[in-house]
Amino acid sequence: MNGMFETSERPRVFAQAPGVDFPNAVIEGLRARLNGQPPEAMARVTLFVNTMRMKRRLIELFDQGPPALLPRIRLVTDLGQDVAMADLPPAVSPLRRRLELASLISELLDSQPDLAPRHAIFPLADSLANLMDEMHGEGVPPDALEDLDVSQHSAYWARSLAFIRLIARFFGTAGAEPPDLEARQRKVIERVTANWVERPPADPILVAGSTGSRGATAMLMEAVARLPQGAVIMPGFDAHMPAHVWEKMDDALTAEDHPQFRFRRLLSSLGLSPGDVGDWHAQDAPNPRRNAFVSLALRPAPVTDQWQDEGPGFADIDAATRELSLIEAPSPREEASAIAMILRDAAQRGREAALITPDRVLTRQVTAALDRWRITPDDSAGRPLPLTAPGRLLRHVAEMRGRRITGVDLLTLLKHPLTHTGGERNEHLRLSRDLELQALRRDMPFPDKASLALWAGEKPDRVEWVEWLAPLVADLSETGTQSLTAHVEQVVSLAERLSAGPDDGKSGELWDREAGREARRLVDELLREAPFGGEMTPSDFHDLFAAVLNRGSVRNPDTPYPGIKIWGTLEARVGGADLVILAGLNEGTWPERPAPDPWMNRDMRQKAGLLLPERRIGLSAHDFQQGLGAPEVVLTRSLRDDEAETVPSRWINRLMNLMNGMSDAGADALKAMRSRGDAWLTLARELDRPGRDHKTDPAPRPSPRPPVEHRPKRLSFTQIGTLIRDPYAIYADKILRLRGIDPLHQSPDAPLRGTAVHAAFERFIRERPKDEARSDARARLLSVAREVFEAQAPWPATRLLWLAKLERIADDFLNDEDERQRDATNALTEIRGEATFGTPPFTVHGTADRIDVLNFGQVAIYDYKTGQPPSEKQQKAYDKQLLLEALVARKGGFGDLGRMKTARVAYIGLGAKSKYVPIDVDETLLARTQAELESVLADFANRERGYTSRRVVLSANRFGGDFDHLARYGEWDHTAEPKGEEVGG
Repeated sequence: MNGMFETSERPRVFAQAPGVDFPNAVIEGLRARLNGQPPEAMARVTLFVNTMRMKRRLIELFDQGPPALLPRIRLVTDLGQDVAMADLPPAVSPLRRRLELASLISELLDSQPDLAPRHAIFPLADSLANLMDEMHGEGVPPDALEDLDVSQHSAYWARSLAFIRLIARFFGTAGAEPPDLEARQRKVIERVTANWVERPPADPILVAGSTGSRGATAMLMEAVARLPQGAVIMPGFDAHMPAHVWEKMDDALTAEDHPQFRFRRLLSSLGLSPGDVGDWHAQDAPNPRRNAFVSLALRPAPVTDQWQDEGPGFADIDAATRELSLIEAPSPREEASAIAMILRDAAQRGREAALITPDRVLTRQVTAALDRWRITPDDSAGRPLPLTAPGRLLRHVAEMRGRRITGVDLLTLLKHPLTHTGGERNEHLRLSRDLELQALRRDMPFPDKASLALWAGEKPDRVEWVEWLAPLVADLSETGTQSLTAHVEQVVSLAERLSAGPDDGKSGELWDREAGREARRLVDELLREAPFGGEMTPSDFHDLFAAVLNRGSVRNPDTPYPGIKIWGTLEARVGGADLVILAGLNEGTWPERPAPDPWMNRDMRQKAGLLLPERRIGLSAHDFQQGLGAPEVVLTRSLRDDEAETVPSRWINRLMNLMNGMSDAGADALKAMRSRGDAWLTLARELDRPGRDHKTDPAPRPSPRPPVEHRPKRLSFTQIGTLIRDPYAIYADKILRLRGIDPLHQSPDAPLRGTAVHAAFERFIRERPKDEARSDARARLLSVAREVFEAQAPWPATRLLWLAKLERIADDFLNDEDERQRDATNALTEIRGEATFGTPPFTVHGTADRIDVLNFGQVAIYDYKTGQPPSEKQQKAYDKQLLLEALVARKGGFGDLGRMKTARVAYIGLGAKSKYVPIDVDETLLARTQAELESVLADFANRERGYTSRRVVLSANRFGGDFDHLARYGEWDHTAEPKGEEVGG
């Protein structure tokens, strides 16, 4: 034998069983077949693999010894780099092709805007590019789509063709358009295979690790298998499946989702049967019985009735599942905790362990859980670039361009960890904090150059900082339709200026470290291809830029913990782990739902010769079968996600259904699998559960008793009501001097509406002339309200809504107001007053919304309510604001009014309906009110009286104020007795 193989007319196809360490088997098989040949024989071998990770692992295994020459290990995509392919035009980047398609789609939507919304331009371009890659890879020309019989889908297909015809130009004659990667790769393989037919290579050529799921790769595998010294080595080949099952897997519509379908198609194209496939190397699977069991469980749907015949007779199910565990966690968090516990145990034992899942959220949760033990797994996928610091900053800048930024937007930029890293970052953070507390949380919802300069005043440190910040804010807002190049350059410039701070000519730490370098690479690529993107709006650019950033990922720069790995599903073929965790096994996660195809349904795809949506499910099934063959396997899923109950993966369902139905031994084996999984869940829960030494009793209902001299000596009208209902809030406010921080994201909430409506009616009453006509009064009320709302509510839609509500009640209010005006000689608004009551003296103060001096010398006191006004019963019992104002008026506490008797008090409701809630006031009522007030004040002047939390609230389910969290409300309820505690000196 001069070469590796004996001469044969039959194509050579070898395989290894699921669970076998495939790269190791490939190497050992090479060594065994070249045993006795000179050392250079290995160097003459060319080994094609499908992933860089497979290539790296093969090299690592060769490096472990013994010393020898290496074969030429190449990726299938490396064929295009050979000198013989130099005359083929170079492929354009995928980004350029997508930009060209996006530009064409934009022009199409300009002429036919009803075809699709503009925000879908780049997703449509990406989908069209994927379709075009698939057509190139499978050798399907555009004419094949034009000739489809679509009589049942004519309207739908007409819309699809409007887009699909855009790609016809990229299938033209040579030189018309440069090829994309997939088109060039197919031409390369076609040329290589044609050359091999004429001049077969004398040296061995192998293709290892590929399933041939794409047309061009399958073409290469067929050609290699027919070479005199060529062979294909298939991973995860199921030798347990009977021949009659293989024969029925000839219809893609019913078998495409089976893990072995691609092998069936390859063997059929080569004229081989499963019996013609030999072992590449005599290496047994870790658990052959499990492989047989999984083979039976994953039979194609049309033949699963064979379970009834073969299931009961399946031998030794216990041996097949002995090293198999099933975790069904109540939630994703508990699933991640249990997985982390398993990986931690493997690390302690020195075992090689791999977590395999397509769920990137779950892998991040597991990584976070492992951090408690300072275990950093070797995550092959890395971290998505948009989640890194440089990616977030670039994304924020792109999102904020072209619109008026809010205070929240500005703080997002100012507090970003890369902002102002050119120098003096601590000073920058101090000024950012001051700006937030003094302006952004109060009266600067939309910061701009003028408002920032007003805040800075004449303080030198602020002035210099604002001189750097204000132009950035202005430049963010000023943009429009322009070229893609201009958009990218502006985003980069703004991000660099933010990162550098006032240090001109630098970019801070934006492009430092691995994440920064990856961001720089993607941005440079986008700049290089931007001339093909045409003109676009800021909104279109943002969608495109986000998609570009999502293509990047960053490996963790920290040295990973040896032996603990996180792999994607494709890497199940690489193998090499003693313990494998197959996680996220729910429908929609693994297998993933096929992406929606906006162009063709599955029947049309089959007729056109394209791949079916089930192809990805079949590939995932093969990866699952590969992983399930490992020495020890843990299957995990969560019973619920964030929204609802989950559906177990179809493969888990098949395993469980077969085990439950095959025999009592099968049901017992399933119980044992669950029991082993539950043990890990129990350990994870115990780890998170506080121990007895750390048990914390619920907080008691507080009732602090501070020294009398530190208790407040004056309260406002509304605070007296708070003192009665929730004394603890007065304690926190007046004694502890705690102040709630204004919300950062100002919203048009009820308090803001109340303030604005109060201001509008106060101004309307104050400026109302005598004998004003009704129509003029109504028009002036709405005009005043419009001006006030404009000044106090920077939300156009909110202003319109508030004005519409006010307009609905305007007539009812004016009708009541006419009666009030007839009874009054003067109407005073926003009048401050105060008076002293009790012993020791206590001052009650505040501002009355409105006091009308009546014709007969008494006054009427009114208060505007945009919410539900308190009833008469509530006013007399707890909400005594207006009655307290009447007491102050009787004592002459409202300035120039002097001592005045109050005829009535009333709330004027200005909510959805105009409502008037009056109380007639007499001396008896006022005397009782004053006595109750002085009794309460005297009670709180006693050290034994505590400030009890939530003493009398409107509803037990409603929080009483800003300090309920401080009182630990929720750890106690209203049935709990207050716990008095002396505080202070």
